[in-house]
Amino acid sequence: MNSHLLYPQIGKVIASTGSRQFPRMLHDLIQAHLDIDATQIRQLSAVPDEPDSTSALINETVFSSAQCLEGGDNDPSHFHLIRRKGDSRYEIQVLRAGSTYGFSAHERSRLDDISPLLLPMLEKHIDALQPSLERAAPESLQQRFIERLAQSGLNLSERERQVCLGLLAGRTAPEQAERLALKVNTVESYLRRAAIKLGISGRHSLIRWMYGDS
Repeated sequence: MNSHLLYPQIGKVIASTGSRQFPRMLHDLIQAHLDIDATQIRQLSAVPDEPDSTSALINETVFSSAQCLEGGDNDPSHFHLIRRKGDSRYEIQVLRAGSTYGFSAHERSRLDDISPLLLPMLEKHIDALQPSLERAAPESLQQRFIERLAQSGLNLSERERQVCLGLLAGRTAPEQAERLALKVNTVESYLRRAAIKLGISGRHSLIRWMYGDS
């Protein structure tokens, strides 16, 4: 696949990052050079010591037509492009209806060739969505945290609760320090105190505590 032929379409995809049009633009970019029936984009958050445990933070699928590829006897052939960064895994999956028409080695090679272009665009799109995602569910996050504290019979100070919620929302200690008008070492001190009370050791164990059985 000649990259210079992709430039006009790549510009459109980049311009759509952070918008509802991005999944469609990305699908159209791939479909223009490869016969596919659907494109799925996902961001998964995984716990390192629990490899089978993942949470889909973003999961969108765009279809070429009204044909549904999920369920029933329609066995879609698919090919994954994956990019890992920290605790997140970014995925682009292209699908073709019917296992008879799977992707050839040449087509897979073409997809691999453009993955260095596609996956960073997906990451940029998801990063642009993060502020709206945080605004969409702070109340439910806080409510769940308060409920878990009540179920556990534990008490945290207001600052300890704030830094734990910030940790769950994906903020670093410096980001929380700026947000709460505190020093970084003060934030870290609150985190240590909360960790001792909750019996946790970091963000992943906090997530397990948060969403585990009461």
